[in-house]
Amino acid sequence: MKFTIAAATLMIGINMPIATSAARQASDQKSVLFEQLAACRTIANDTERLACFDQRASTFETAQRTGDVVVVDRSQIRQARRQLFGFELGSMPDIFAGHQAEAPIDAIETSLTSAVQGGDGKWVFKLADGSEWRQIDSDPVRFRNQEGIQIRIRRAALGSYQLVAGNSRAVRVRRQ
Repeated sequence: MKFTIAAATLMIGINMPIATSAARQASDQKSVLFEQLAACRTIANDTERLACFDQRASTFETAQRTGDVVVVDRSQIRQARRQLFGFELGSMPDIFAGHQAEAPIDAIETSLTSAVQGGDGKWVFKLADGSEWRQIDSDPVRFRNQEGIQIRIRRAALGSYQLVAGNSRAVRVRRQ
């Protein structure tokens, strides 16, 4: 499993198993490869500094090619955070823990692809961003079940989420 760790504007992932101490291990091991590459800047002799950069960059590139290191930019981090919105990751450490420059996502807006009411009377909403949300409250909800209708999902109290379809009332939902 890959975890992504922040390093300047880059994010560097190191292969490690999921464990409760994984977040601590990740911050301790930011990336030996990245730190070794950055250390080349301290070499005064131009020829030695260039040789160091060439050797460390080659090692870094090999690690990236084999999947031992993953480099992502900020826009990829934003996209991943948005795609993970609504999932409770439990004991999995925050793979973006080193990147605290942006506030957490509290709401998303997208559009409805389809909505189906189950035998229990609860709705399952399929959204344009590919996510699927299931109604968890038992209150009846009325909305225009039409593809393209605007959907807003926001964080609510105690780890729950509320979905508003068009001008309907808020429906308590869980990501599937």
